[in-house]
Amino acid sequence: MESDIIEIKYALDTFYFLVCGALVMWMAAGFTMLESGLVRAKNTTEILTKNVALYAVSCVMYLLMGYTIMYGGSEGGYLPDSWFGNSIANASAEDVLAGAAADASDYTYYSGASDFFFQVVFVATAMSIVSGAVAERMKLWSFLAFAVVMTGVIYPLQGMWKWGGGFLNEAGFLDFAGSGVVHMTGAAAALAAVILLGARKGKYRDDGSVNPIPGANMPMAALGMFILWVGWFGFNGGSELKISDIGEANAVADIFVNTNAAACGGLIAALITARLLFGKADLTMAINGALAGLVAITAEPLTAGPMLSTVIGVIGGVLVVFSVVTFDKLKIDDPVGAISVHGVVGVWGLLAVCWSNPDASLSAQLMGIGVIFAWVFGASLLVWLVLKALFGIRVSEEEEYEGVDISECGMEAYPEFVTSTK
Repeated sequence: MESDIIEIKYALDTFYFLVCGALVMWMAAGFTMLESGLVRAKNTTEILTKNVALYAVSCVMYLLMGYTIMYGGSEGGYLPDSWFGNSIANASAEDVLAGAAADASDYTYYSGASDFFFQVVFVATAMSIVSGAVAERMKLWSFLAFAVVMTGVIYPLQGMWKWGGGFLNEAGFLDFAGSGVVHMTGAAAALAAVILLGARKGKYRDDGSVNPIPGANMPMAALGMFILWVGWFGFNGGSELKISDIGEANAVADIFVNTNAAACGGLIAALITARLLFGKADLTMAINGALAGLVAITAEPLTAGPMLSTVIGVIGGVLVVFSVVTFDKLKIDDPVGAISVHGVVGVWGLLAVCWSNPDASLSAQLMGIGVIFAWVFGASLLVWLVLKALFGIRVSEEEEYEGVDISECGMEAYPEFVTSTK
């Protein structure tokens, strides 16, 4: 009878892990819709192509080496025991039952393949953050070349330092579901690219003022936000790793509630802040406010409680508005606000852990922030510089003017004329 219960719990936890992974994979659609809504019509096909291609590249590279780097073991906690190979392994029924009999609190309670699937969609999320920040002026193939290195080496190595039991984890750095490991990582890589790329033509006037470049499809951007919001329940909820007993089921429910509360707080705060600053209800700021709330709570979505989660989201929503404005003043052109949402607010989320989790240490959180940013930004900048020297990373001025849909993909997303053969 006991073995039957263990097998049922193993099956339930594996199924829950897979469903949460599917929800996180659905976030790829959210990023795709959000970014294609916030770029101009002439660049839509190219941003769609980037997003569908980066997902496939991310999954292949993580399968070939990323997962092994991140979870294949590390002697000393700084470098992985192995750089290449596939460390996916499912436990046998005998091993599961024997582990449960030896210590019911420490045994394999889900399939190894389900763990890989859950982790691989996370790395694709980090790469999607880069896509939006470099939109409308980066060469498609240079972007995909960077994706190979980012998802194969840069992301997995810093992920190993925390989630793979490396030195950041040993130092007490806390990041439950990835405000730093995923979101700040993507933003740091994006920042390195944007600094080298420069701004879109016409974004900043000669006097230094900002010339707003509106997106082509606000309904699509809003849809992307809601898809991401739904996917985030899998992102944070799945990071609990287990649901098959009363305590874990309650924890997952709390995570869902806290995640939703933070998103709502962030959206409302960003909407009000934009109204006070600009005199209008800015939909793009509201969208980014919701995402900021989600990023902020991701570092610790369990211990905060609904009210504190809302406050954490509110602060994230205010921060993202001022961050977007500040980056524009610095002439750092980010068409979708990805660096602000995932980077600036990612840092806030990691610091907010000290507020919500009594086990957190400010010094450990600051150490984690500094190490992850320094590694990802530095390594990404080096890769971008190599790509710039070898192939170039920015399209020509003429191609940018005409739109990268035609130069990079040979087709338009919204053709104005249809030629009839009749």
